Amino acid sequence: MFPPFDYFTYRRIRDLKRSERAARFASLAPEYHAAFSAVDKTIIDMPIQELVYEVQNDSLAPLDVLRTYGKVAVKAHEKTNCVTELLLPEAESWAESEVNLQGPLAGVPISLKDSVQIKGFDITLGYTKLACKPYAEDGPMARLLKDAGAVPYAKTALPVTLLSFESANALWGHCRNPHVPEYSPGGSTGGEGALLALGGRIGIGSDVAGSVRVPAAWSGIYSLRCSTGRWPKVGVNTSMAGQEGVASVFSPMARTLNDLTYFTKAIVGMKPWNYDHTVHPISWREDEEVEAKHKTLRIGVFSNDGVVPPTPAIERALSTTVAALTAAGHTVSEITPPATADPFTGLDLASQLLNSDGCVTFNSHLHSFEPSDPGADQLTRICNLPSPLRYLYYLWVRYIRRDAKWATLIRGFGPKSAAELWRLTARRETFRATWHSWWDAEPQQYDFILCPVNATPALPHKAMHDAVSSCGYTFLWNLLDYVAGVLPVSHVDAKKDALSGPYKTVLKQLGANNAIAKGAWMHYNATKMAGLPTAVQVVGRRWQEEKVLGYMAAVEDALEQYRDPVTGEGGKYPLIELD
Repeated sequence: MFPPFDYFTYRRIRDLKRSERAARFASLAPEYHAAFSAVDKTIIDMPIQELVYEVQNDSLAPLDVLRTYGKVAVKAHEKTNCVTELLLPEAESWAESEVNLQGPLAGVPISLKDSVQIKGFDITLGYTKLACKPYAEDGPMARLLKDAGAVPYAKTALPVTLLSFESANALWGHCRNPHVPEYSPGGSTGGEGALLALGGRIGIGSDVAGSVRVPAAWSGIYSLRCSTGRWPKVGVNTSMAGQEGVASVFSPMARTLNDLTYFTKAIVGMKPWNYDHTVHPISWREDEEVEAKHKTLRIGVFSNDGVVPPTPAIERALSTTVAALTAAGHTVSEITPPATADPFTGLDLASQLLNSDGCVTFNSHLHSFEPSDPGADQLTRICNLPSPLRYLYYLWVRYIRRDAKWATLIRGFGPKSAAELWRLTARRETFRATWHSWWDAEPQQYDFILCPVNATPALPHKAMHDAVSSCGYTFLWNLLDYVAGVLPVSHVDAKKDALSGPYKTVLKQLGANNAIAKGAWMHYNATKMAGLPTAVQVVGRRWQEEKVLGYMAAVEDALEQYRDPVTGEGGKYPLIELD
């Protein structure tokens, strides 16, 4: 149907898919809607390595485990709207006939970002135009998981465009934060963040600018952004097929660090290069993980990206972690990034590479008048300006508003020719080479870099209209293709984390009087945010997944052993207790 009449098609498909989802939940057997039993809670609290052992020794039946996690999905969805496609009751037959109960994930239920190909189900990506087109076969990712023994049981929420730290779309609605529902669970893998925080065990998401790390930070779980070529990606869809300037990677997420490590190791142990031609044949290096976990570490702290300073809650999480690591005997010092490849240059370069088509591709999947993501809409409007008008806008922001950083990003937005894209790609390689040499130089030689995940805790729904470019603490590592893990530290405290004055005044004092920082900080309110998780990011070099997981264990151990005698900061991060 031609525009604008396909608006009615969008409305019809939206209503159809929502009613189908509601019917699936309603038609589940009564045990899925029952309260958690003592046995359920024992299963939910069981590390997956132990769960696999119990299944393989016939102490637990895979179907009983699946039904427990089916309850988790039902209750988490009621609270947060985190599930797009419920894979029950089909998963019951998979558990009995299709999964390998001798595999390293035998009987472990797994949730998946909506973009993973599962037979019998759509990959909508939040677009109505992609709905009602179920796949006839599992993709390579799903086949690998079933061969490992895992049982997919739910597909989870994401934002339309997949370019947002929100997880909302017109097809499925808003996914809510599991701690404070008025706030986002993160994006673009926000549904996974919400489900795992509320009792799910392991899941898979994608990350092009922070999309498994921000949901982990904002929902209070753990994730690992793998380097390209270490984790399979064939058999999944994206809103920007062919975009390789900043490659999207699929990566693991988990409720605990122990599970994240075991899960990552299990997938690499399945030799994913036999399922996906993009995966490098790099076997798991157990010795590197063990050494990283137990050695005395040299740590570089990247506390401010020079664009958006961390808000007080995030600054407290970072300073607590630094204090804990120092108390544990590790060497911690502030880094000075390379002058010719500074974080803002990286943000500008990555933004141009990611949107080099002028935002055409991710918008091509929308029906007429189908709502998009507020942040993506803002980028689209700027990209769609005729070049002379966009240049005038740049001049106004740069010289009238005196905002050099936002002006620089504006000037870089817009569609690129093939020649321009090649030049950007060449700049990316120079940028990477500069960081490689910098890290190798004697003044650095850090084991890892510790930094915020985002300048703020979770933001309220629709805030991405203002905060769309506040992504530098994660986007930088995508550009460099470094491994980056996230672990929770604490929660926002209304008194400890309050601003000392109006946010614009504080930003001026911090020397960050730019629109990117203002767009994020304008939504910071420690009173309303009280109870939201805060987290830190552990960054290692390319293809160092084993080391980064070991470093994360060292950080977590330091935090659990640390307790500030005056403030009480430190201690074990408390997961959400299930009803």
